[in-house]
Amino acid sequence: MCTAAMAAGEEHVSSVVLKGITRHLNCLNEDNKATRKRAIEQIKKETIDKNLSSDVLQEVFTVLLKPLLKCLSDPMERCRETAISMLFEFIRCVKNPEESLPYLMPCLAQRFGEKDIVEPAEELRLSALQMLTLTVEVCGKHLAPYTNEMMNILQRSIVDPFPDVKREGCLCTIRFAKCVPEHFHMQAESLVKPLMQTISHQHSRVRVSVIEATGAVIQYGTGKNVNDVVSHLAQRLFDDSAQFLIVNFTLLINNCKILSYVAVERPGLGCRELVVRNLGRLVPAITHDVSDWLVATRVRTSQLLSVLLLHAEDHCTQHLQPLLATLYRACMDAEKDVVNNCLAAAKLLGTFVPPAVFLKLMLDHVTCPSSASHPWVPLMVLAAVLGGCHKPLLKPHLEEVTNTLAQPDVCQEYQQVVYLEQLLACVDVLLHQCDSECSSVSLQLLKVLVTVQCLSTEPELTEKAVDSIHLLCKVQGLASPQQLYRVHMEQLMDWLCASVNSWSSYSPERLQLHIIVTQSGPVIGEFVSCLMQILLNCLQPEKDPEMKMSILTMMAKVLLEAPHTVDSHGLFQEHSERFLCDILLPNLVWRAGRTAAAVRTAAISCLLALLHGGAITPAQVLCVEEKLSPQVLSALEEDSQMARLLACRSVSTILRLVGSSLHPDALNKIYPELLKRLDDSSEEVRAVALEALGLWMSSLRKDYSPELCASHLQLLFQQLLLHLDDPDSAVQDQVLEILKKASLVHPLLVKTETEAVRDKQRSPLYCDRLLQHIHSVTTQQLAHSTEKHS
Repeated sequence: MCTAAMAAGEEHVSSVVLKGITRHLNCLNEDNKATRKRAIEQIKKETIDKNLSSDVLQEVFTVLLKPLLKCLSDPMERCRETAISMLFEFIRCVKNPEESLPYLMPCLAQRFGEKDIVEPAEELRLSALQMLTLTVEVCGKHLAPYTNEMMNILQRSIVDPFPDVKREGCLCTIRFAKCVPEHFHMQAESLVKPLMQTISHQHSRVRVSVIEATGAVIQYGTGKNVNDVVSHLAQRLFDDSAQFLIVNFTLLINNCKILSYVAVERPGLGCRELVVRNLGRLVPAITHDVSDWLVATRVRTSQLLSVLLLHAEDHCTQHLQPLLATLYRACMDAEKDVVNNCLAAAKLLGTFVPPAVFLKLMLDHVTCPSSASHPWVPLMVLAAVLGGCHKPLLKPHLEEVTNTLAQPDVCQEYQQVVYLEQLLACVDVLLHQCDSECSSVSLQLLKVLVTVQCLSTEPELTEKAVDSIHLLCKVQGLASPQQLYRVHMEQLMDWLCASVNSWSSYSPERLQLHIIVTQSGPVIGEFVSCLMQILLNCLQPEKDPEMKMSILTMMAKVLLEAPHTVDSHGLFQEHSERFLCDILLPNLVWRAGRTAAAVRTAAISCLLALLHGGAITPAQVLCVEEKLSPQVLSALEEDSQMARLLACRSVSTILRLVGSSLHPDALNKIYPELLKRLDDSSEEVRAVALEALGLWMSSLRKDYSPELCASHLQLLFQQLLLHLDDPDSAVQDQVLEILKKASLVHPLLVKTETEAVRDKQRSPLYCDRLLQHIHSVTTQQLAHSTEKHS
């Protein structure tokens, strides 16, 4: 219903418009030119200028088409101009412009397709041809029945005296060829002659347009006139217009009928000679157009570069410097096709230019990139050039290349993902190109691969670097990366030692150490002396806090698996006391500030891993207990919950390892600090502290006299009994179990303190259970004593 109403409304508007212009239509036939001019302008004002809907314009166009076409031959130029302008707008706006073709095309062919120039005004010929180009775009295949008319107009326009008409004719030719290729090819040859007549026009833009149109004619034609076209193109190779030369060669690229090769076969001698003669003039042109603002131009230029190098072969050596500059500039392009085409060209450079020549220039560019925003470009181009180089020629230069890649200024200076990707690409191309020959430079390549991993923030890139390490193992016949590290570990340690005194939180070396230690597995256990030398230097209290936290965290992970890492050969135990006393304990000393607190947390974590992982023996722990315990007990008072938790666990581990061997005085210094943690804000800390108290109780042996230490035990029992009233039943149960153990140490004292608590009506149920247990224990002890006496 709504649609019908809208249609009726459109029909009403159409009738109103047509009624309003009826008189003006009649005036178009008047003899007075001023009247005709006024009439056509009024018609334009009442139709085109009123922004009518497409449906209304379609109805109006049906009526106005013939009068407007008649106006194309009006003696007055202003009338013809207005008529062309109106036709252009109608064709652009109406829904079905193809309905006008039966009248429009014959009229245009008669007016603009004759041998003699009928329209005297150059600007109007241009406007009419622009209207025809628009018609091709909007009507498309509907123009197929009018191919003859189109060809007549195009032939005339290509040789038109007005340069802009020539260019528009070439553009229209390209559009028409693409719209109706199945019809165009039958008459495409008729355009070759006018195109070749215009190919030497004095305006470079006209010559460029002609060569582009020639490409379309050959691409969509039958190819019978290819030889005629090639002869004209050959003459134009010496054209002064750089852009023309590029388009000219692009035509040669895109049409296999012109080229004397297919795929990558060697081009014919004539083509090669032409390129060699003109390469010096073409390279500056390529350099200019490879940064053109039009994407299409940049893509075509980059395609052309590969073909030029394929033709120039080793003659491109003498133009290497400008060619490299061109490649560097093009590889910064955001358009992937441009970059890929230029990398293909770079690979050809590697094929034709001796490595000694291109490396002399390129390695300097890698070391000192000219672009601060795109420092990876020289690496990208180098990887491509190396990919095209032959193995026997590249082999003598392997050390030079890898030494450059392994330089700190190259492999450690930049952390952008794309830079690391190109660094990795250079390594991979060497591994694939030189295979087993890479054994001689294995250390340099491993350094680069370690650095890529330590700087990478992308898991995918890290995985690729690990894959490259496996490939490096494979080309050397090594079974695993661990074997590769075994071969180079001493050199890697020396490499890190050389700079350890200057490490900071920003130094990539600390991350390199992490990669080497963690990836080498049990191999690092063979080089503990070298590792200790590094750790003693970089983990001193005055060193960068963030760096220390990073390395201590790494060591904590390694020490947890000590039998499979640093202590795989039992060598770390020889250094464990020194590691504990000279590295960990100094970093546990209290210093003000959050950063210092974080370092202490990392150190206590590392200590716990050392104790728990088995890299230090109980005897060694006992030897350093007097130094160790004060620092660990002090850590129980840390503000950090994590630090307190780790400290409690460390106390538990110490008690588990050497608790039964500790002097009573040493034991009596431990329990008060643990008791404080029973009131900790963290439930987890409280639970671990209770566990440690249980271990403390189990550590009491014969040399611990309950009578002499009664005051200590009384304080301990009193504090524990207080927590029998804890709101957490799990804590109550834990405390009860500890007190049961205490009843084996001094049952009378436990009984006395428990009865006192029960009398105050606090935790009567737990007190009764404890008293029952004490009675049972006392009875058993008495029976055992009597039996022994008997």
